[in-house]
Amino acid sequence: MEVPVADLDLSDISMFAGWAMADELLRRLAADGFGDLRVHDGVVFQHVLAGPLSITDLAGRMDVTQQAASKAVADLERRDLLERRPSDRDGRTRLLRLTERGRAAVAAGRRHRGALDAELAAALGPARVDAARALLAEVLAHLGAVDAVRTRRIRPPA
Repeated sequence: MEVPVADLDLSDISMFAGWAMADELLRRLAADGFGDLRVHDGVVFQHVLAGPLSITDLAGRMDVTQQAASKAVADLERRDLLERRPSDRDGRTRLLRLTERGRAAVAAGRRHRGALDAELAAALGPARVDAARALLAEVLAHLGAVDAVRTRRIRPPA
């Protein structure tokens, strides 16, 4: 049975729109040479961008086990997106940092998100895109998620 898209629940339609935009961003990033990026890489990136941190800190911020955080970090290291360096304060502690390639991927992602926003505004009208953004920001506020977004502690649901 076919369901008209406009009849979907707000939670579903916003999620599907987000997925469609994420797929488009990944397609554009692949064209830039970042075909190995995954949406979930951004979950780790958001924490590392806030400043170098240990795997233990990353696991705490992501609310996952240290083993799960280590597995994600090893995968990002293998793809030359993340590296571990000794801490300036304690040489025994290794801190996570984006590599040059990781920083380039983040910059490309930001550039493509900006371009996609501009394309949507051109196609749908800037007022409508701004209204959609404002509505979704209000949804986040209503659900108590604004602080998690602001502090880069948002993560996909379990």
